Amino acid sequence: MTLKGKTAIITGSNSGIGLGVARELARAGADVILNSFTDRAEDHALAADLAQEFGVTARYIAADMSKAAECRALVEQAGRCDILVNNAGIQHVSAIEDFPTEKWDAILAINLTSAFHTTAVALPMMRKAGWGRVVNVASAHGLTASPYKSAYVAAKHGVVGFSKVTALETAGQGITCNAVCPGYVLTPLVEAQIPDQMKKHDMDRETVIKKVMLERQPSREFATVEQLGGTVVFLCSDAAAQITGTTISVDGGWTAL
Repeated sequence: MTLKGKTAIITGSNSGIGLGVARELARAGADVILNSFTDRAEDHALAADLAQEFGVTARYIAADMSKAAECRALVEQAGRCDILVNNAGIQHVSAIEDFPTEKWDAILAINLTSAFHTTAVALPMMRKAGWGRVVNVASAHGLTASPYKSAYVAAKHGVVGFSKVTALETAGQGITCNAVCPGYVLTPLVEAQIPDQMKKHDMDRETVIKKVMLERQPSREFATVEQLGGTVVFLCSDAAAQITGTTISVDGGWTAL
């Protein structure tokens, strides 16, 4: 399975799921564009490391996914987009009546609206090339819900719906669009929460993972960023050319309940 000669843009990719996806795309031979809202030396170093490790071209382009113009400029500055992975996202937990308006607006902008802006610029490039893959990183919360996560659940449901519309508008053009719906994924952010949960519940690491953090994930195992990246690579392959407008759950059985 090779993606040599393709250029992939991955939003929100200087850590966590986004970086894991970028690594697997680079491993498959794709040139990659990393992104986040910061513009630090270490961000650009991540791209240089990927280029050296996998023998591909890699760049880092700073862009704030809460701002429409910067979303669009990201794709324009890349100059080419065969594969677009809309991954950028943030979270806030609060009851609806207490949910800060600015948090709601930011979550909808970054988790959902940014995908509209990047896709709008990328699709003409894909149509011109006669080939393209759009993969939107949604969530198990794009298919189900949890209390106190109103903005995140609304945004991720929107991502799933937007993916379906994109698939219908590009059907028969050599372009596909799908949403990947992860459950809990072992990222550095999640890893950092484990010691606090162990202390809070007076449990050892394995018990707090299985009984507290992964209570809703029947496998009682985290998905890994490598597994998410492998799923994205598959959706970009010729084997998935007729998979479009659907969701792929990587959630250990969460949404089967």
